[in-house]
Amino acid sequence: MKEDKLQKDKIETLEKKVEELEECWKRALADYKNLEKRVEEEKGSWRFFANEGLIRRILPVIDNLERLKKHINDKGLDLIINEMTSGLKEFGVEQIHSEQAEFDPMKMEAVEMVDGEKNKVVETVSKGYLLNKKLVRPAIVKVGNGQKEA
Repeated sequence: MKEDKLQKDKIETLEKKVEELEECWKRALADYKNLEKRVEEEKGSWRFFANEGLIRRILPVIDNLERLKKHINDKGLDLIINEMTSGLKEFGVEQIHSEQAEFDPMKMEAVEMVDGEKNKVVETVSKGYLLNKKLVRPAIVKVGNGQKEA
């Protein structure tokens, strides 16, 4: 009798241990699957924003070409600017259209308050850009203070 009781206790103990190990295994498997998902998401986001550094370097070049365009009327220069901006669009870069827009502190940086309609962008000093909806560079703007222009 005692031996049967000992064996039953041993079997119960081993069954509990098996259940515990199965639970641990299931948790470890779930953790691993979550890790795989997270790694895939990070890879996708890395691919999505991998060009950000390069784009940050190209934007000042486009700015300088557009400044040059104000002083030189050259169709070749227009073609270069258009080619560069359309190429950037293919990679998910879009310009923030700020002129006469409501001031948006999430996409714009105000450098001066000037006479004009309150909280409306009066002048864009430097264009802003988004990469796949993520801010790469805010638009630098002058914002209206609500005073009428003289």
